[in-house]
Amino acid sequence: MYCLSCGFIGLGLIGGSIARALKENIPGVRITAYDINAETLRLALSDGIVDSAAPAIDESFSDCDYIFLCAPVKRNDGNLAAVKEIMKPECLLTDVGSVKAGIHEAVHEAGLDGRFIGGHPMAGSERVGFVNSKASLLENAYYILTPTAAVSEKQVEDYRALVLKMRAIPLILDYKKHDYVTAAVSHLPHIIASSLVNLVHDSDSEDGIMKMVAAGGFKDITRIASSQAVMWQQICLSNTSNISALLADYIRVLSAFKEDLDTKKETALYDRFEDARLYRDSFINVSSGPIKRSHSISVDIADKTGALAHIVTLLAEHELSIKNIGITHNRESEDGVLKMEFYEENSMAEAVTLLKEEAYTVTVCI
Repeated sequence: MYCLSCGFIGLGLIGGSIARALKENIPGVRITAYDINAETLRLALSDGIVDSAAPAIDESFSDCDYIFLCAPVKRNDGNLAAVKEIMKPECLLTDVGSVKAGIHEAVHEAGLDGRFIGGHPMAGSERVGFVNSKASLLENAYYILTPTAAVSEKQVEDYRALVLKMRAIPLILDYKKHDYVTAAVSHLPHIIASSLVNLVHDSDSEDGIMKMVAAGGFKDITRIASSQAVMWQQICLSNTSNISALLADYIRVLSAFKEDLDTKKETALYDRFEDARLYRDSFINVSSGPIKRSHSISVDIADKTGALAHIVTLLAEHELSIKNIGITHNRESEDGVLKMEFYEENSMAEAVTLLKEEAYTVTVCI
């Protein structure tokens, strides 16, 4: 019986999560991996995710049907040259980067157009490394495929089927369109969130009153500013033209918004907020993007002894694990004072049902 063989060059959060998803959903799949971190390979072997740890990019990968380039983008050129020497003719090469132009250009220069389909699983976490990887990271997340013009329809369809087996949602795009789309919905929002946080930091008083009273709304729209600085630095340097063009458009929108505000144009201000509300409410509610949606709820609880303990005990009795829990002292922007985050959406939904049955007021944080 033939078993699928996959190789991984780099085994961090995304590479590790793909490897786990393959192991979980494809019986008999064999995984070979190389990573500069020996402890990562040891852990992957110990977890049974990797069958063979390669000492380098060598003949260990010569039987692979797929090779995933999951190392940092700046190492891709060197890794491509090494992979080209050892991959079998029918092996498909792919990557996981969030910017596709650079890797497509490098693949073309290496003469590998007929053997490459770019990949971008739009999933992630504030935490990094193989130790934080999990198969569920890919569930219901869009997995964008950017095939070259030289690959066959069968190669594309086979890879699409593989993504479906990982329980992700395949979406095929031209790589240039991919970079423009992700600049708008992923890269620019990180710049906006970081800029807003820095604005509050620079505008705050010495006693930090802005930071102290920052409520749910501010925290929600700036959550992604907690991402790794070096990763977003490299993304900005890799997708500069698209991000810059969209940033210029956004600055024009802000300037127009400011003019409506300064001149107190009531109808124009209302229309801006209403158009944004309607369009935002039309979004599909799936866990995708560089940082997955937080499965969080707010619960209004009485200010008395034992109130918090009662909720925690109730959830524990139903074997619902809480990822994070905290008290919100400012009620201005949200009804609840207790905020809880769960690992999975199903756990969150069950917690909502249980708490409502106990007459608690529960709000799902969107």
